[in-house]
Amino acid sequence: MSDSVPPSQLRVSDAERALVETRLRRSVEIGQLELREFDQRAALTWAAKTRGDLDAVTADLGPLPAPAVTAASRHPARRGRRQVFSDTGGGTAMRVLTIIWACVLVVNIVTWASVSLGTADLVFPWPLFVLAPGAVLATLYAAGIGRPDTD
Repeated sequence: MSDSVPPSQLRVSDAERALVETRLRRSVEIGQLELREFDQRAALTWAAKTRGDLDAVTADLGPLPAPAVTAASRHPARRGRRQVFSDTGGGTAMRVLTIIWACVLVVNIVTWASVSLGTADLVFPWPLFVLAPGAVLATLYAAGIGRPDTD
């Protein structure tokens, strides 16, 4: 009598379950599975106890096709500054920074005006100092950093 356990009866780890779920997600991306099938198989994946259980979840899927190779993936050094530093929202970071700066500027102007009116004296216009970050944002935008991608 042999004490070895057949490979299909070996217990699986969460890492192995996660790999199978990734495989299932890829199958949805390439059209092998519908979302309903994915949900059912993902539930079976996380309920699996043995490698045999996991093998049964993906047995009819076959091998994955090789991912498409693009020019950018073949030659990462050829990517321009705009592609490397741009965000997928096309200037989202610049918009957020500009909104934050505008809010800070408005708060400073309102506070300065309130103090000036409350003291009945024209106080030094410190909101002028808040214009410096706005000038930096404008310079970056003029240089093309933070502009939405137009390609």
